Amino acid sequence: MSKPEQKEHAPINWVASIMFLITTLAAVTVVPWYGFTYGYETSAWVAYLVITWLTGMAITGGYHRLWSHNAYDAHPLLRVWYALWGAAALENTILHWCSGHRVHHRHCDDVDKDPYSAKRGFWFSHMGWMLREYPSGRVDFSNVKNIMKDPVVMWQYKYYVPIVVAMNLGVPLALGLIFGDVLGMLLLAGFLRIVTTHHVTFFINSIAHMWGSQPYTDENTARDNAFFAFLTHGEGYHNYHHIFQNDYRNGIRWYQWDPTKWFIKACSWVGLTSNLRTVPDFKIRRAMVKMQFKRAQEKLAKAENSEKWTELLEKEYEKYHQMLNEWAEAQSEKLDETRKQLKEKWEHNTIRQQYHELEEQLKEQSLRLKQLMAEYKASMA
Repeated sequence: MSKPEQKEHAPINWVASIMFLITTLAAVTVVPWYGFTYGYETSAWVAYLVITWLTGMAITGGYHRLWSHNAYDAHPLLRVWYALWGAAALENTILHWCSGHRVHHRHCDDVDKDPYSAKRGFWFSHMGWMLREYPSGRVDFSNVKNIMKDPVVMWQYKYYVPIVVAMNLGVPLALGLIFGDVLGMLLLAGFLRIVTTHHVTFFINSIAHMWGSQPYTDENTARDNAFFAFLTHGEGYHNYHHIFQNDYRNGIRWYQWDPTKWFIKACSWVGLTSNLRTVPDFKIRRAMVKMQFKRAQEKLAKAENSEKWTELLEKEYEKYHQMLNEWAEAQSEKLDETRKQLKEKWEHNTIRQQYHELEEQLKEQSLRLKQLMAEYKASMA
């Protein structure tokens, strides 16, 4: 028997399978039947939208950016909030979720080690990986020892089942009693909300690794997809995330839809978050220019009579390497200044000015590369 066949006959994960079956059947049969027969109160729809946002944000801002990647620090009150609404998402404990996600980043696209490798197909990466007990999905908490020191994480782990029941049944039932529509609230804010939250999260594992652009790296399948960023609280800027995973932002431009980033930033204004980690602009631009060079070289390698353009590209590449060397030297000087505890001087000295100049030079080179390839394309027309 071949290795892939062995994987296909992994034991069924009955807990996950039954949970998905019940919630999905209720969402596609009972929810529309009740709506057509009795109708839903406005309060049920509002509760559905609000709780969907809260559970989604607990996953993206809490499970993902806070605990999986340590992209920022959070006040205990916010961590408890994330733990409660994360449990409401029915996507397992913080420990399980973060452990699997860290393995995904470490072994991205490895069909044997990545728990939800996109190279095993859309269905597998979307949710098939959870329906069977595949070897790649086995949990090993050795990679989450740092968050095991968090009392909120361990509290949720210990009381996960009662928290899940309270958040997924208790909250909708309480809202139903308050607004006089118990069944409607349970169906929309309970079952339908769970299913939509699930699939929105699963899009990040499947679609965000299959459709979209790769402006920062092509060393893995992760893509940037603005449409799915809108659906996933900003997680659709996945190509950026996979190369700069410790940045609290996924959408780094002001116009990119990333409500998780905005929420984390807003919380910092009132002391609920701190130490928001970001990647220097030069490193981001460096990754983009590197991809531009790679694609230009690939295109010119396949073309005829491209000597002129290849020579221009090589000159740009030399300038690129010169800038990287200057950046490395500036980094070294910065470290020297820090060691001497001259931080105040660093803020005003010539090294800081050099950083800004290098960043601007890299931006200009990116524009020159775009213009060079545009002129090449026009010459071939």
